[in-house]
Amino acid sequence: MMNKAALRKKYTEKRQALSSEEIEEYSMAIANRCLALPIWKKTYYHIYLSMVKKKEINTEYLLHILQGRDKSIVVPKANFDTGKMTSYLLQENTPLVMSPYGIPEPSEGIEIPSTQIEVVFLPLLAFDEKGNRLGYGKGFYDKFLATCTPSCLKVGLSFFDAEKSLEISELDVPLDYCITPFDTYDFLNL
Repeated sequence: MMNKAALRKKYTEKRQALSSEEIEEYSMAIANRCLALPIWKKTYYHIYLSMVKKKEINTEYLLHILQGRDKSIVVPKANFDTGKMTSYLLQENTPLVMSPYGIPEPSEGIEIPSTQIEVVFLPLLAFDEKGNRLGYGKGFYDKFLATCTPSCLKVGLSFFDAEKSLEISELDVPLDYCITPFDTYDFLNL
């Protein structure tokens, strides 16, 4: 089993090798695959805004689906001093600014408590066949998910297929689903 640092390096390099066209094509395929998930009867959906320079999945396609279904969309703002995320309702007039880390974030707005969020779309670098995810290593999402209700659905988004298994800690919160451009992983029904 590769350690977390080696896996982060491997998947960062794999992502950097993708062309802009592949990123858009795969991002759209992921959004379309999400339509088949049994998650669309909920109201509050938490979604990250993509870091273009890190070649993350473009979540605009998912945002359009959520807007088209008139869902309440919640976006995070990360505090790198505390390691915590605050969630804000994304509205037409929500001002977005680029953080020093290259993350588009709301500068102000209506704060939504994590206990109200019903579905979270999660960024990740890698995941395994049991639903464990590997992020950038700051622990923002694990801390955030620990404050959500147990019924909150966690949907990972990945350009790549699952690893056999990942090194995990007791703070890691597993996924319920993970969507790639070519596959849907359902960890609720393992």
